[in-house]
Amino acid sequence: MLIKPNPANPCFACGGANARGMQLTFEQDDAARRIRGAFRIGGEYEGGSGFVHGGIIATLLDEVMAKVSRFVQDSAVTAELTVEYCKPVPVEEDLIVEGWEVSRKGRSLYREGEIRDTSGALLARGRGHFIMVDPERFKSAGAGDGK
Repeated sequence: MLIKPNPANPCFACGGANARGMQLTFEQDDAARRIRGAFRIGGEYEGGSGFVHGGIIATLLDEVMAKVSRFVQDSAVTAELTVEYCKPVPVEEDLIVEGWEVSRKGRSLYREGEIRDTSGALLARGRGHFIMVDPERFKSAGAGDGK
């Protein structure tokens, strides 16, 4: 199932209401319980010459891990994000981004994500700690759809 940008969501990464945002689309793999995205990140997101900015790499990992909430329809926010930059991520090349849940303890959700090139080489990996929030309070705070 495709997860397309919500036209009412202003999120920089996945929202359709942010004209300057990335407007990322993901695929939900119910059988594997993973979220995947296939992207080609343009030069407007460049850091060092020819490579994706580290903050954009962190954004991709944070977003793919956050989307894992869709499997159980919970709303969660990032409490902690750790990124390991394994190899430079080139701009204008096809990338595969994947996220999955590792464990949950009460309101705490632990997830991992990876960015690979099309040959399967690991370029970056992330670990995230997310906290479940009340969806009504989350929406009333202006946080969009929370996923």
